[in-house]
Amino acid sequence: MATDSTLKNLPEWNLADLYAAPDDAAFKADMARAEADSAAFAAAHRGKTATYDGAALAKAIGEYEVLSDLVGRVGSYAQLYYVGDTTDSLRAKFYGDINAKLTDISSQLLFFELELNRIDDAALAAAMAVPALAHYKPWLDNLRAEKPYQLDDKTEQLFLEKSQTSFGAFNRLFDETMAALSFKVNGEELTLEPTLNLMQSPDEAKRKAGAEALAKTFGENIKLFTLITNTLAKDKDISDKWRGFKDIAAARHLSNRVEPEVVDALVAAVHAAYPKLSHRYYAMKAKWLGKDKLMHWDRNAPLPAEDTREIPWAEAEATVLKAYGDFAPEMAGIAKTFFDKKWIDAPVRPGKAPGAFAHPTVPSAHPYVLLNYLGKTRDVMTLAHELGHGVHQVLAAKQGALMAGTPLTLAETASVFGEMLTFQSLLKATSDKKKRKILLASKTEDMINTVVRQIAFYTFERKVHTARKEGELTPEQLNAFWLEVQKQSLGPAIEFGPGYETFWTYIPHFIHSPFYVYAYAFGDCLVNSLYARYRESEAGFQAKYFDMLKAGGTKHHSELLKPFGLDATDPGFWQKGLSVISSFIDELETL
Repeated sequence: MATDSTLKNLPEWNLADLYAAPDDAAFKADMARAEADSAAFAAAHRGKTATYDGAALAKAIGEYEVLSDLVGRVGSYAQLYYVGDTTDSLRAKFYGDINAKLTDISSQLLFFELELNRIDDAALAAAMAVPALAHYKPWLDNLRAEKPYQLDDKTEQLFLEKSQTSFGAFNRLFDETMAALSFKVNGEELTLEPTLNLMQSPDEAKRKAGAEALAKTFGENIKLFTLITNTLAKDKDISDKWRGFKDIAAARHLSNRVEPEVVDALVAAVHAAYPKLSHRYYAMKAKWLGKDKLMHWDRNAPLPAEDTREIPWAEAEATVLKAYGDFAPEMAGIAKTFFDKKWIDAPVRPGKAPGAFAHPTVPSAHPYVLLNYLGKTRDVMTLAHELGHGVHQVLAAKQGALMAGTPLTLAETASVFGEMLTFQSLLKATSDKKKRKILLASKTEDMINTVVRQIAFYTFERKVHTARKEGELTPEQLNAFWLEVQKQSLGPAIEFGPGYETFWTYIPHFIHSPFYVYAYAFGDCLVNSLYARYRESEAGFQAKYFDMLKAGGTKHHSELLKPFGLDATDPGFWQKGLSVISSFIDELETL
């Protein structure tokens, strides 16, 4: 844990904008209203949607949207309250009980989307002549895309209700286990985030001690994480088989509204670029650190001349807001609201969920950002990243509860763009060659982590889920898959010490959102192309960018990119994004 005074009094979020406390009368009233209104909705519409004209359909969908916002509000509060301390048994019980009630409510409402998808295509097209229904066309189009993979009502209800005791239960087991783990470093017991943070220390002994502590604890718990991984991979395989998905990542591609060929092209481009990106960079970094090879705990080590002081929160805030403001004052204004109104939870606390995220909650409320801020430069970039999400979520909220949400690929575009603005602002502010080198190196490492590392994660997942079809996987198999993809992606300049083979265990995306990870690489390469367009011509770019964010989930990526003259289906598109990373490494070689 950081002890420097600059990291004291970090902001904690105020969830009272949702509810004051778990026993808040308003929370209980909304919960009761959600239960009553969902039952009334089902009584009014079940079995009737096929007979509705355009106006009646629009009215029913409007009611469903209001219910979605209400249910989303209570669910968001339960989750945000729980992640504040996942080791607290009362919070865990509250979260579990509310999830059970919300599953019952969702079970009541499940019929509606299934019935909408049974309406004849021609009949639905004719009904779209009613403007009120045409408003929901993007949502209906996305819903119709899922039609081939939907099952009968009873089976869908069983899948939904059993989720509490299947993947939902194992997700929770992972979260609570990870939050409760203890890592012993030089006699001190640390939680996950501070231990991971040691591997960014300028002191190699601390980096090594942190890495060894991680390996020891992960190794002691390897059987549990193997069981969780085996169970969730099998659960997904069963679901995919029943729904008819032919590829292990097809469900993710569908939810991301992205064509499999586009993802395949991205993955192939990154794989081919490993030698000129990560392999080349880490070989260069090894020389900077006076080594023949980097140990795995040296990969994120600061450079010898790097400023490793703890960055005060006020400085981090000012840095991000300036970068956002230089791009568009409106963007900085939205981001500032997160600081002013306590929408951010920044401190590292025992039991708090590790990592960082921006939770959109519901359009009738506002997003919240969770960080584990330890004052590193990367923490400032994480703040910029999550605020990118937050700004996007605020702007998209006008689309309503059914259409505000965006596919992960486009959501990560907004967050990575926020990082790029912050990096470019810092780069512009320095004329010192040494500082420029450090900034470029730091950004290059972040981009390698976002592109190379995430595609390696995706490759690891594909190996795991493919092999799981043949039977249960042992810890040794999982460890071997991990080491194989890490060696391929990071290159010969990295040496993997004992215990690194277990580091797959702490990646939450593998547990919560299988195949999520390629969205980071998609967003990073897309942002590189977007930012190049911005540098070519600033006139009108901000307006087009804001239009893209405001669209929420109402447009396909091809529509959103068209105003910028970009096309993700173009085989050369990914090369443009990767060339930006390569150009940074080129410059570093000359500095």
